Amino acid sequence: MHLAERVSRIQPSLTLELSAKASALAKAGEPVINLTVGEPDFPTPRHIRQAAIAAMEKGLTKYTASAGIIDLRTAVASLLNTKWGSVYEPRNIVITSGAKEALANTVLATCQQGDEILIPAPYWLSYPEMARLAHATPVTIPTGLADGFKLTPEALEAAITPRSRLIMLNSPSNPTGVAYNRGELEALIPVILNHELWVLSDEIYSRLLYEGRPHFSLASHPEVRDRLILVDGWSKAYAMTGWRIGFLAAPPEVSSAVIRMQSHTTSHPSSISQWAALAALTGPEDELNAMVKEFERRRNMAYEKLCTIPELPTRKPEGAFYLFADASAYLGGEHNGVRIDTSLLLCEYLLESQRLAIVPGSVFGAEGFIRLSYAARYDRVAEGIERLAKGLAALRLTPRS
Repeated sequence: MHLAERVSRIQPSLTLELSAKASALAKAGEPVINLTVGEPDFPTPRHIRQAAIAAMEKGLTKYTASAGIIDLRTAVASLLNTKWGSVYEPRNIVITSGAKEALANTVLATCQQGDEILIPAPYWLSYPEMARLAHATPVTIPTGLADGFKLTPEALEAAITPRSRLIMLNSPSNPTGVAYNRGELEALIPVILNHELWVLSDEIYSRLLYEGRPHFSLASHPEVRDRLILVDGWSKAYAMTGWRIGFLAAPPEVSSAVIRMQSHTTSHPSSISQWAALAALTGPEDELNAMVKEFERRRNMAYEKLCTIPELPTRKPEGAFYLFADASAYLGGEHNGVRIDTSLLLCEYLLESQRLAIVPGSVFGAEGFIRLSYAARYDRVAEGIERLAKGLAALRLTPRS
């Protein structure tokens, strides 16, 4: 049997593969520290769980509109309008089965064969694969430690061609944790408008910012709003990863296209998850605030520990729950006769020798880097970095060719 050609275009998620491998080792009794997956270790807040139970008891377990229940779409539009001075209506909002579906459906709705999708690197590993699923071409725009992992107007302008259709932005970022400030985002607007690009803004980590830092969104700028698709959700901020619930806010031509697509695929997100998400938006935020405070505590500890490891440049993240470190100085050594010359081999070495699971930067378009998630317990993150230091120290003692 021949599979569709589009399947051969995409790669499986390596973060999920590495997490599964680490979980298998842990189940076999190995003392694994898993810092791969970006999933809060907190339970979903109690009032959200109670709202889901109440919805089930009321019999709200039937099909909903493909775009989602009107109560939730209205609440999302109201939230965005309050935050950004926008004028979204429920017709602009589509509730999706996680932010990932919102991203993928937007790409499929706006791009096709022959189009180019501009993706600043480092990027979330699914962005290029979504482009390929749409038969579009992903075009990466490199950024680095020196420029704070942020896209500049000059770099964006240089990457644009007549085929450029859409740019994918992510702030705060997975994998780097960096967040654009207002001026940095505003500087991109003239380039975006001049070339009539669609902007897909992934803001799933918008509630996870530290030291009182505010979140900025292009949704606050009317001149670009009719080119903007804003994607967010409940997975990260409310510890609702398994509920699979997200949303997009977009001009009517895009939102209606996504609704048509969704009506023939997933139909709509889980009705129970939608009522739970409404409770999250309209209920107390004590647990959310406590979670953010704890993530900040973990970030501070983890960053300080990483800074003590020689030749491991690391930028302090402003948001999300990842640390992205340049481990290129440790490539070139050997372990058990195997030359460790890629970030993937480095991560495999650390899993084998230290029982530490982290993610290679190569999957994010940044070879030589490694990503650690501090969404795990404080003591687990601390021990994981100690294992990292031990493993890297051993590599420094091996000869380079």
